[in-house]
Amino acid sequence: MLLKMVIIALLVFMVYNLFRALLLMNKRPTPEQPPMTKYIGRRLMVSVAIVVLLLVGLLTGLITPNPRP
Repeated sequence: MLLKMVIIALLVFMVYNLFRALLLMNKRPTPEQPPMTKYIGRRLMVSVAIVVLLLVGLLTGLITPNPRP
């Protein structure tokens, strides 16, 4: 159950970073703003972490896949 909550929290964090990048893309750039790639890069790293957690959960048996497609 804890693994599923961590994955959901990471998904929420990924969507948050996506919207932060969207807001930066629509604003006029200023020198003190962080670049948009910072948030896109975070989103990419969180996506990789989610995939790794899912694979580890499946291999260890913490997450059981649906037996029927």
